[in-house]
Amino acid sequence: MSTVLNPVLAKLLGGSKLDSLPVAVKFWNGERIGPDDARVTLTFKNASALKVLLKPSAGKLTRAYVEETIDIEGALREVIAFGTSLRRVTIGRAAMPLLGAWHSLSSDRKAVQFHYDVSNDFYALWLDRNMVYSCGYFRGDADTLDEAQEQKLEHICRKLCLKPDDWLLDIGCGWGGLILWAAEHYRARCVGITLSQKQHAYVSEKIRERGLDAYCEVRLADYREVDSNERFDKIASVGMFEHVGRRNLKTYFQQIHRLLEPGGLLLNHGISASWAKGQALTSEIGDFIDRHVFPDGELVSIAEAIAEMSAVGLESRDVESLRPHYAKTLWHWVERLDRSAPTARELVGERAYRICRIYMAGSAFAFERGWISVYQVLAGRPHSNGELPYPPTREHLYHDLTPPHATGRSSLAVMP
Repeated sequence: MSTVLNPVLAKLLGGSKLDSLPVAVKFWNGERIGPDDARVTLTFKNASALKVLLKPSAGKLTRAYVEETIDIEGALREVIAFGTSLRRVTIGRAAMPLLGAWHSLSSDRKAVQFHYDVSNDFYALWLDRNMVYSCGYFRGDADTLDEAQEQKLEHICRKLCLKPDDWLLDIGCGWGGLILWAAEHYRARCVGITLSQKQHAYVSEKIRERGLDAYCEVRLADYREVDSNERFDKIASVGMFEHVGRRNLKTYFQQIHRLLEPGGLLLNHGISASWAKGQALTSEIGDFIDRHVFPDGELVSIAEAIAEMSAVGLESRDVESLRPHYAKTLWHWVERLDRSAPTARELVGERAYRICRIYMAGSAFAFERGWISVYQVLAGRPHSNGELPYPPTREHLYHDLTPPHATGRSSLAVMP
C-alpha cells in the first residue's frame, strides 16, 4: 500500500521524503507511514476514503472528516494549518455570497433554528457562563473566557451610553447575555428578540430566575416583525448581522432607523468579508458552511455596512475591529469543546460534533489570517437639527470598569 501511495502522498503533503512529511498517515489495515512524532495524523478508514487524494483541498478534507471516512488527530491549530497548505487551497471572491441566501422571513427562521435549536446543553459545554455566542473582549492574555465575555457585554453597554430606564432592543439576543447584563447592571428596560425556540425558552427562564420580569422581555420574533410604532433609546445587534443578507441591508437599517428615537444609538457587531484584500473563503468551504453550519449566511464588507447605514440616515460615530479577539474566543471554544467531547457526542451525535469542531477551528484560523474580520460600529439617529449627543472621546469606555450596579457575579468588579 505505502509503496504505491508514497509518491502521491509526498507530492500532496509537500515533502520529497516521507520521513520529512509534516503529517503521518494510517490506513484501515493498520499500516502507518510518516514520522513517529508527527503533530497531525490522517487515518483513512476505508479504500473509498482515498478519493480525497484526487485533487485534494481543504474543503474535501473537511467533508471527509465530517462524513467519518477519515479521522484527523492532533492539535486543531496544526490540523487547520495543514489543511490550508494543500496545493488546491485558494482564496478568492467566488464564495461570497453563500448559496441560497434568499432571506425571507420563513427561510431566515428555518436557518436560525437549524443552527441554534440543537441543544442548549451542548452550547453550554463550551460557551461562557453567560452563554454569549459572539467574540469576547480580551484586555490581557490571562483573561478567561468568562472575563472576556463580561468585558464585551460591559463594553457594549458603555458604547451605547446605557443608563437606567433606557429602552434597549437586542436584535438576535441569543441566550440573553446582553439583556440580562444590561438589566442587572444598568437597570435598563430590555427587549430581546430571537428566532430560536430553545433560546427563547432559555432566556424566559433566566428572566424569571433572576427576578427581572420588570426589566426584561424576550420575544420569538424577526427584526422585521417588531412593531414600527415602538421606539427604543438604544439598539444592539451582536452576532446577528451575518444572517441579514446583502439584499436586505436596506430593509434592516431602515427598520432600525424607524425603531430608534431621535438621538438614539445603535451598536452593530458583525463578521465582515475582507474585500479590501480581495479575500474570501473558497466556494468549496463556503458551500460546506452554508450546508452544515449557517444556512443562508452572507458576509458583506465593513464599507458596505457603513454605506448602507448612512443611506438610511444612521450616522457612524465609532468603528472598532475585534478580529484578534474573535480568533482567541474561537480557540477557547474549541478547547472547551474538546475537553467535553464525550458529553458533546452524547448530546448531538458524532457528525454534529465534528462539524462544530472543524468549523470553529477553521474560523479561528481565518480570523488570524485576516480572511474575515469582525467590527463593532456605533451609530446613531441624529435629531432633525443634526445633533447626536455622544462623548467626544473614548474615555468613557475605560474609566472605572466596575459596572454601575455590580451584583457580585461580574469579574469586572474586581479588576484594576
